[in-house]
Amino acid sequence: MSDGRLSVFKTYKLYVGGKFPRSESGRVYEVSDSKGKWLANVPLSSRKDARDAVVAARKAFGGWSGATAYNRGQILYRVAEMLEGRKDQFVREVAQSEGLSKSKAADVVDAAIDRWVWYAGWTDKIAQIVGGANPVAGPFFNLSTPEPTGVVTVLAPQESSFLGLVSVIAPVIATGNTVVVVAAEQAPLPALSLGEVLATSDLPGGVVNVLSGRTAEIAAPLAAHQDVNGIDLTGADEVLAKELEVAAADNLKRVFRPQAVDFSADPGTHRLTAFLETKTVWHPTGSLGASGSAY
Repeated sequence: MSDGRLSVFKTYKLYVGGKFPRSESGRVYEVSDSKGKWLANVPLSSRKDARDAVVAARKAFGGWSGATAYNRGQILYRVAEMLEGRKDQFVREVAQSEGLSKSKAADVVDAAIDRWVWYAGWTDKIAQIVGGANPVAGPFFNLSTPEPTGVVTVLAPQESSFLGLVSVIAPVIATGNTVVVVAAEQAPLPALSLGEVLATSDLPGGVVNVLSGRTAEIAAPLAAHQDVNGIDLTGADEVLAKELEVAAADNLKRVFRPQAVDFSADPGTHRLTAFLETKTVWHPTGSLGASGSAY
């Protein structure tokens, strides 16, 4: 093989509606590693890209939320399989993005894949934890069941480009929501590569949409968007978070506030329940004769 062959640089693109568009603005920005070395040019998403992502997420919501919980679990597990097959690529990108050694980056990627499998296992179990039969006065069944909130905007954590990313996306889609993700501004490569994995898995297009660019610039129109039902502010700083909360209040979005998180710790179930609504149904039990016994 000739030593003089040209390097083939990877072109990173957005992931919206199951496709890979460039930003409609035509803009890009440079991404560097922890030492300032250039890694790639990535799309600088615009407000139009954000609106397109919401449209795609809303279109996908009916089918995804209507799928059985078991089926969603199968699909999420398939994503983990695909991540496992591309582990070397993610190890390299995480090491470059976060300034980690190869061995530490490998540990992070392993933890992220395990985290994805963990959430896949919760899809058909969370309803048993947060739902149930309620004791009421009268001959009625009173049943509470969780339902997904809808389209959720997720601001990915800035300091954890892959484990944190998986930890904020997987629980939201596991419970039947669809997502518009704003990747970490300075370390978006693992998120954009995740889009490539999702496209080759069984996940329907539009369930997860990945945008890269300036977090504040993209988040503002998403927080104010009337067809977005919830927003996770994990990747926002204190000042930006307050501004986005105000914008989100216009249509009463569910808001998950930013907080210090150790993504390597046991995640618990609070992110699974953050974007769930509770539906309560009453149904008469019926009466068997004058004795008042019921069934």
